[in-house]
This record gives sequence, C-alpha cells and structure tokens, in this order.
Amino acid sequence: MTVTTRFAPSPTGTLHVGNLRTALHNWMFAKANGGRFLLRIDDTDRARSEERHVESIRADLAWLGLVPDGEERQSARFDRYAARFADLVAAGRIYPAYETAQELELKRKVLLGRGLPPVYDRAALSLTDADRAKLEAEGIRPHWRFRLDHGAPLEWDDLIRGHQRFDPKTMSDPVIRRADGSWLYLFPSVVDDIDMGVTHVVRGEDHVSNTATQLQMFAALGAVPPAFAHEALLTGSEGKLSKRLGSLGVDHFRDAGIEPQALISLLARIGTSLSVEPHVDPAPLIAHFDFARFGRAPARFDETELAQLNARIIHQLGFDAVAARLPDGMTSGAWEAIRPNLATIAEAADWWQVVEGPIDPAELSGEDRAYLAQAAATAAAIDWSADPWHALTGALKEATGRKGKPLFLPLRLALTGRPHGPDMAALLPLIGRDRTLARLRG
Repeated sequence: MTVTTRFAPSPTGTLHVGNLRTALHNWMFAKANGGRFLLRIDDTDRARSEERHVESIRADLAWLGLVPDGEERQSARFDRYAARFADLVAAGRIYPAYETAQELELKRKVLLGRGLPPVYDRAALSLTDADRAKLEAEGIRPHWRFRLDHGAPLEWDDLIRGHQRFDPKTMSDPVIRRADGSWLYLFPSVVDDIDMGVTHVVRGEDHVSNTATQLQMFAALGAVPPAFAHEALLTGSEGKLSKRLGSLGVDHFRDAGIEPQALISLLARIGTSLSVEPHVDPAPLIAHFDFARFGRAPARFDETELAQLNARIIHQLGFDAVAARLPDGMTSGAWEAIRPNLATIAEAADWWQVVEGPIDPAELSGEDRAYLAQAAATAAAIDWSADPWHALTGALKEATGRKGKPLFLPLRLALTGRPHGPDMAALLPLIGRDRTLARLRG
C-alpha cells in the first residue's frame, strides 16, 4: 500500500494558519512513509469559489515547500459524483426530502423544546410516489439525504483520538445534495478519497462527526475507508480559541519577516510531546513525525515563540540562501558579521546602512569627545590588515586606563550610532579605515 494523503481546501478565501498546519501534517506524514501528498481543490461551491484563491493556495504551499504529487479539482468531477449518487439512490441509501429550511428549523426548535436531540425525523421516507409527484408539480424541488443504517454503532480507531464510537440513531441523515443540484462536502469527498486511493485522512477534530457518517458512505460504495487522524484545533497565546488565527495567513507571516522554515518548525511540533526546535531542513521533523506523539489538548500557537524561532533560523542561514534578498553590495563577510544580530532578514538592510553610512551622530559628553579624538589618532596608526578592533581598543586601554563600558560604548556610539549591535570586531573591518576615522573625528 502506498500511503496517500490529501489536503483539500475550498478556494473561497485564503489559507489561514490552521489550514497550513493541516497541509503540513499531511505532507509530512506522506513523506515520512514514502508516500504521496495530493492537493484537492474543493470547488463545488461555484458561487463562492474564485480562481484567484486557487492560485493563492498553490503559491502558499510553494512558499512552505509543500509540493503536491498530484492535483485534482472537484469541479471537474461532477459527472463522477452524479454516477455514484445514482448508484446509491437505486440502492435506497439516498432519498429525496422536501422540507423547506423554515420547516426544518421549526422541527428542530420543537425537539429542543422537549429536551430531545434535534435529529431529523425521516418524514420524507414516508412520502408516497403520489406525494412526491404532487410536491414537484407544485415546483418544490427536493434536497437529498444519505440514509444512515441504524444498526451497528459507527466506530473507528483514530490515530490521535483513540477509539471513537457514535450511535447512528442519535444522528440526522446528512444532506449531501441541495435542491439546486449542488453538492455539499460529505459525499464528493468520499468519492474522491476512494478514486484517488487516499489511505489516510488528516484533518481537524471539528470533522469527527463527519467521519462517523462518512464511514457508512464508504461502506455503501463498497470501499474500505481510510485511516483517520483528527487533530486538536489551534488556540491563540491567550489559551483559548482565537478568531484571530483565522486571519493569519502566508501574507501576514511573510510581511512580518517570518521564514517558512520557522513556521514549519513550529507547526510541525506544537500539540506533540516533542520540543519545538528550529530546523532549516525539515528532514529531522519528517523523520520523527508520528501521530502517537499528538495530544488531544488544543495546540497553542504563539507568535512570540514563532518570532524567536525565526531569529534562530536566520542565524543558521548561509549567505547563498539569502543573497538575493540582501542589499546590493553586501558580501558574505558582511552577512556573517550581521547575521547574529538579526530577527528578520529585512533588518540586514538597516545594519548595512550602518556600515555604508551615513549614520546619525550620537550625543556624547565633552570628555567622551576628547576620548574619540584620541581614538581617531590611534586608529590612524594601527595595522588594519588583521584585527583592527582589538588593536584599537587594546591601545586605547593602555593609553587612557579606560576599560569595560567607558572604553567600548563611546566607540560603538560614534561608529554605529547605536548602543548595541553586531560584534564590533566583525563590524569594524566592514566599516573600514576611512569611514572609521571620519566618524571618530565627528
């Protein structure tokens, strides 16, 4: 058996961080098992699906490095759904129902008012051919429901949640096709999973009850169902479900300077028993990916933790990996000097401006200005071919008796305009002799 997973977004909007996590875990599980990762565009909702969102989904996956091994679109498979639908209508597993939305809502309120679960009463099954003909003559078109078998319980061993059990008698027969002929999610998804050879369905825990009904659809269509893994949903850093997570997508992270490797490192591990560590190469994350390590508690997504991971990722990136995104003229040596001080790659431009100048002069006391004048004279006399920073500070320490902060801080302020930053031993050769003398002389 070739392990086959699928990510199945609807192109009615852009992907958010929860979607990205689902896509990542499907991709990682497939890769960990030498399998295939498929992209399925669930565009049965013609009114809300937009091609620009399809392109956005592809671009977002590419940014993360999640390359599908194949792509399908539900809008190209309507004939297939209709054929399997007809099979189940003939077998008596799908039936027409004629209640309006208002009538169904009234039934629901009555049941709730009696303290009963709002389960559909299957009134449509008692209609005769004459009843149905009369309703359709009146212009009432049916929606279609899948008839659940009320015999054995619906059970499966979830890869994350463990053994699951539902009583079909407590569940409504799900609507699978609207009166206008359009499809709802449940039935086409089952047909696709069968036809595409999907072996593992990885999705959020909000789909658990859908899985229970879909198990009978697989059986009705004569297919063995895939294995299921239902993941706990993401929560925000405040520790509860956050609507804000639904607005955090690739554009947000890219604009914030987040590297895809940082997002992968976080999303691969949160909600598991493994520690979150920065990985430039996802191979170790893939090698240790195991649903047995996932817990049922909500997974906490913290942007502060992501930012810290991002800095640690950047500190591992070589010059060749970032050269196209650095300021013109910035060399490998400059990147090595500046990199340990960066939280995002965009900040490299700020530090390159410090090197190239001009810089905003720092306010210094008269005593420190006299010290800098002495430093300028010393800098003009030292050997710049080896380690000019230590040569400069060593000579000044001996000549002035200064040490620690009084020795180093006025020099840093004069040379960079900032009290903190990259190691001056690495930065000073980049600034160079002429710029150093000019800045020390003010």
